[in-house]
Amino acid sequence: MSTQALHLAQSKAKTVFPVLWATSFCHLLNDMLQALLPAAYPILQQGFDLSFAQVGFLTFVYQLTGSLLQPFIGHYTDRRPAPYSLPFGMAASMAGLTTLAFAPSYGTLLSGAVMLGLGSSIFHPEASRIARLASGGAHGLAQSLFQVGGNFGTALGPLAAAFFVLPRGRSGLAWLSLAGLAGIVVMTALGRWYEVNGHARRPAGGRRIAPTLTSGQVRKAMAVLLALLFSKYIYLASFTSYYVFYLMDQFGLSTRDAQIYQFVFFAAVAAGAVAGGPIGDRVGRKPVIWVSILGVLPFALLLPHVGPAATGVLSVVIGFVIASAFPAIVVYGQELMPGRVGMVSGLFFGFIFGVGGVGAAMLGALADWRGIRFVFLLCSFLPALGVLTMFLPDLRERRAA
Repeated sequence: MSTQALHLAQSKAKTVFPVLWATSFCHLLNDMLQALLPAAYPILQQGFDLSFAQVGFLTFVYQLTGSLLQPFIGHYTDRRPAPYSLPFGMAASMAGLTTLAFAPSYGTLLSGAVMLGLGSSIFHPEASRIARLASGGAHGLAQSLFQVGGNFGTALGPLAAAFFVLPRGRSGLAWLSLAGLAGIVVMTALGRWYEVNGHARRPAGGRRIAPTLTSGQVRKAMAVLLALLFSKYIYLASFTSYYVFYLMDQFGLSTRDAQIYQFVFFAAVAAGAVAGGPIGDRVGRKPVIWVSILGVLPFALLLPHVGPAATGVLSVVIGFVIASAFPAIVVYGQELMPGRVGMVSGLFFGFIFGVGGVGAAMLGALADWRGIRFVFLLCSFLPALGVLTMFLPDLRERRAA
C-alpha cells in the first residue's frame, strides 16, 4: 500500500461517521426547508400575481441575508465556539416558512425570506466545522457527506412542493416546517458532542495561512475560488429559480411534471457532491475543480437547443459534474487558511447565497425582458470561467516539497 493510501486509510479509521451522518441529516432537513421557497414560486406567483422580477427579488432578499451574515458568524465562532447555535438556526427557518405560509402581502413574504436566510446563515458555518472536526483527516469525504445531505434536501424541496404543498396550497408550507423539530433534537445532540469532546474551547493563536504560501498567494487563490463559485452558482441559479418555468414555457409541461424534472436534476447534484470529496482526497482538489467547472461547458452549450427528453438527460450530466466542485473548493479553501474553518465555510456558503440571490434577481429581470429561453442561452457560457483554475497553486505538490 502506498504512503498516500495508508494515510487515507488511517484517516478514515478515525472518522466519526455517526456525527457525520447526523450532520448530513440536519443539512438535509435545513436545505429541504430552504428549497421549499423556490419550489413554491409557482404558487406564490399565482397567489400574489408576481412578475418574474418580483420572484427574483424575493430570492435576492433571502439569499442576501444569508450571504451577509454567514462569514461574520463563521469568523465569530472561530474565536468563540457556539455549539448550541444550530438549533436556533433551525427554529428561525421554521418561523420563516410559517410566515410564508400565512403571509397576507408581498412585504410579509419578504420578511419570511429574511428569516429563512437567517436560519441558513447560522447553520452552514457551524455544521461545516463539525463535519471537519469529525473527519479524522479525510476532509474531502467529510465535506462530501455533509454536502450530500444538503443536496438531497434541496432535491426533496420541489418533490415535497409537488405532492404536499400543491394539493394543500400555501398552508402546506407550515406543515412541512414541522420537520425542523427533528433537526432541533439532532442538532442539540451534535452541540453536546461538540462540547463534550473539547471542541468548544477558544483556539490558541497561530499561523492562519498555508505554511508553504505567502499572504499574496493565498489572496490570489481565494479570488480565483470565488470567481469559480460565481460561474457555478450564477449558472445554477438559472436551474434553481427558473428551470421549472423554462420547462413549462419551452415544452408545455405541467407544474408537477416540471418539478419532477427539477427533482431529478437536484438528485444528480447530490450524487455529484458525494463523488467530488473522496476523489479530491485521492487525486487532489485542483484536478476535481478543473473537470467539474470547465467540463460542463459542452453540455451547457447544447442544453438550450434540444427537446424535453434530451434536456432531462443533459441536466443530469450537468448537475452531477458541476456539483463535484463544491466539496473540493471548500476543503481547498480550508487548507489555504488553516484555523479559519468557520470563516472560510461562511465566506463560501455566504458568497454562493449572495451570488445566487443577485443572479436570480438579474436573471428574473432578463427573463421578463427577453424570455426565459434567452436566460438559459446566456448562462450556458458561464462554465468557460473554469479556465481560471490554472492560477490555483497545487497544494499537494507544495506540501510534498
